[in-house]
Amino acid sequence: MTGLSLSLARGAVTSPFKRAGRPGAALPADREVIPSGRIAPGPLAAYSRVCGFAESGPLPLTYPHVMGFPATMRLMTARGFPLPVLGLVHTWIEITAHRALHPTDELELTVYADGLTPHRRGTEVTMVTEARLAGALVWESRSGYLSRHATGTTTPTSAPPASSLASPPASPPELPAAAEWRLPADLGRRYGAASGDRNPIHLHPVTARLFGFPRHIAHGMWTVARCLAEAGTGPGRIRSVRADFKAPVPLPSTVTYAAEGAAFQVRGGSRVHLTGSLTREG
Repeated sequence: MTGLSLSLARGAVTSPFKRAGRPGAALPADREVIPSGRIAPGPLAAYSRVCGFAESGPLPLTYPHVMGFPATMRLMTARGFPLPVLGLVHTWIEITAHRALHPTDELELTVYADGLTPHRRGTEVTMVTEARLAGALVWESRSGYLSRHATGTTTPTSAPPASSLASPPASPPELPAAAEWRLPADLGRRYGAASGDRNPIHLHPVTARLFGFPRHIAHGMWTVARCLAEAGTGPGRIRSVRADFKAPVPLPSTVTYAAEGAAFQVRGGSRVHLTGSLTREG
């Protein structure tokens, strides 16, 4: 069993004993550090293929997040973590690369939790992953994960950070269509094999139904990566990205990638699954 699979199993055991929204809940100060080492070329090539990146050239902007995700799961399934990992919803992600990264870079990764935020639908935790080369910060990501529970109010009790989804978002404007993607039924299994993230909601309709989904759904991080692979053909290195997950992408399905300027989105018919924006060097 892989490290991620062990963490999912541990999360299934510990989640029933945790109560989201408990007054006075605090995050542990623990940090997970993954020592620097060579990036395995086989898994990277498989990841690049399934996400649409070139198999040569710079490291995909999203890949350090994938490398650090097992450590993220270890933290979120630990006994002292206040939220149940089962049912956590990935709501947004921000990634910044302070320099171009390459497959030969030996990155040291640090992962930690950085705050609980009241949300109109429950409680949101921010998880941070940082990558360093020779001690210098070269890449970082921040992700929001929502634990849904009754709040007794329709607004947060304190001012949230700008990156949280504290207020119901307005309907995003429809961007011009740029590409159409046909997502096969086995996409979740293929991405899971490449990334190590074999969450049951992404693998089969039967396992997804156990968690309340009528069908299995695409990984949110695959969707972000596929958008960046599509946008990567533009001028200039992509330096940062912000993406907000609006609705699950069922499998199989056909979706539209739309973009204009720095903004992009993924739509399925009239439904918006993801919105985002990116910045480029220069």
